[in-house]
Amino acid sequence: MSLLRSALFSTPLIALCTIFMGTLSLIASFFDRTGKSQHALARVWGKMLLAVSFMRVSVVGLEKLDPRGTYVFVVNHGSFMDIPALLATLPQEFRFFAKKGLYSIPFLGTHLRRAGHLPVDRSSPRASLKSMMEAARIIGGRGISVLNFPEGGRSEAGLREFKEGPAYIAIKAGVPVVPVAIVGARELLPMGSGHLKSGRIVVRVGDPIPTEGMEAAARLELTQRLHERVSQLMSMR
Repeated sequence: MSLLRSALFSTPLIALCTIFMGTLSLIASFFDRTGKSQHALARVWGKMLLAVSFMRVSVVGLEKLDPRGTYVFVVNHGSFMDIPALLATLPQEFRFFAKKGLYSIPFLGTHLRRAGHLPVDRSSPRASLKSMMEAARIIGGRGISVLNFPEGGRSEAGLREFKEGPAYIAIKAGVPVVPVAIVGARELLPMGSGHLKSGRIVVRVGDPIPTEGMEAAARLELTQRLHERVSQLMSMR
C-alpha cells in the first residue's frame, strides 16, 4: 500500500511542489539578492515535501541554540529527506555545500547559485579551500550560518569518517560548531530507493562547541570530537 501511495501520490506531488516553489524562488532572486527570501521559500518547500510524504518531524535540543546566533552545523547524511527535515526545524538562515555537478543541472543549478549556496569540487583541493574560505566570509560578513554534511555524501549505514572542512570553517570564522543528528530519514527513504515510507524523523541538536581562539591546526581534533558527538546523538533513544 505504501509503495502504491508513494508512486501515485507522494512522488508526483514532490515533483510539482519542487517545480512550483523553485519557480517562486527563481523569481524572488531577481528582487532579493541576499538569498533571505529564497531561504524562506525553501523552508516552505521542505515542509511541503514532508507533508505529502506523510513524514512527521520533531526536533530535540533546539533550546541550545541562540535564534540570532551564527553557527556551523555538522550533520550526518543518509537520505534525500535530510535537507527538508533540516529546513523545517532549524531556526537559523543557513547556506549549504552542494556538489559542483549539481550546478550544471538546468533549473536546480540556477536556484543553488542564486540562493547563495556553495559549490564543492572534491577533485580540486584548491577549489575546495576556496569554497571553505567563502563560507567563512559569509559567516563573518553576513551573519549567516553554514550547514555541512562532513561524510562527503549520503551513507547507506552507520556514520562514515568526517572530513575536516566544517571544523576548519568554524575555526576560521570563530563561531561555534553544532553537531546535529538526523534519525529515521534513512529508513523512510533509503539511499538508492524511490519508495517513500510514512513515519517519524527526529532531528537532534547537540551542544554548540566554541571555536573562538582555536588555531587551524586544531581542526583534526575538533573533527574527531564532532564525529563522536554526532554518533552519540544518533544512538540516543
